Amino acid sequence: MHNSPAKTLAELKANITENQKTLSKRLFQVAQYLLDHPNEIAFGTVVVIARDAGVHPSTLVRFANAFGYSGFSEMQSLFKQQLRQEAPSYNDRMRVAQEFDGDQADTNPISLLRQFSSANSAALDQLISNLDLDQLERAEQLLNDAQTIYVMGVRRAFVVATYLGYALRHAERRAFLIDGVGGLTQEQASSMRSSDVLIAISFDPYGPETQGVARDAIARGIPVVLITDSQLSPLAAEATAILAVQEASIHGIRSLSASLCVAQALAIGLTGPNRGQG
Repeated sequence: MHNSPAKTLAELKANITENQKTLSKRLFQVAQYLLDHPNEIAFGTVVVIARDAGVHPSTLVRFANAFGYSGFSEMQSLFKQQLRQEAPSYNDRMRVAQEFDGDQADTNPISLLRQFSSANSAALDQLISNLDLDQLERAEQLLNDAQTIYVMGVRRAFVVATYLGYALRHAERRAFLIDGVGGLTQEQASSMRSSDVLIAISFDPYGPETQGVARDAIARGIPVVLITDSQLSPLAAEATAILAVQEASIHGIRSLSASLCVAQALAIGLTGPNRGQG
């Protein structure tokens, strides 16, 4: 698939996203685990990683070979290199968060506050190193050039979509929230034009409503900025810009802190100097 292996983790992630549709079922399964659990990849052995990913160890080797590496350890070194570049407090915070998450009995309000605070701090610590900053700049330029910015997200993603719609209007940009009130999702989306941009916010299990609107926009030549939880989410390969954000998870509850942080950066970035429409 790739004669020249990626030299950085960011390049590898981009290669995986670009080639996701060509991967077999098992290799795609490895890709999902690899992108969603980068720290486990850095620390784990082939046997442990394969077990957690639900594949045979030889599948990890085949995956590495498919992207131009001589073996799994060569590809794994990219994940180790990334960890060395992260904030020193990251690993300590992650261990604390994992310890809290394992204590299912300790669920009094004060303990829960400590657990969520620690886990969210860890997620925010890794945000700047895990997010593709080139994609962030691309998304910002798309929004800056847009005549009107449409925003859509359902269920858990609706919280981020609602805030982003508010923040964009606060930044004095023309913004419209596709909320589907009264079953009018398609009618609301039909007013989008090629000079506009759609921000689609979609987290696992990836609402079909958002996917439908986004794919229709793509078919009509409308740029789509995707905020999601994985570079292998259903819309990732088709989006104009993709911002894959990893959130904290405590007691099975996924936070939204990192996604809201990205939303704030996008909206407030439009109020800076030399920013304006067109």
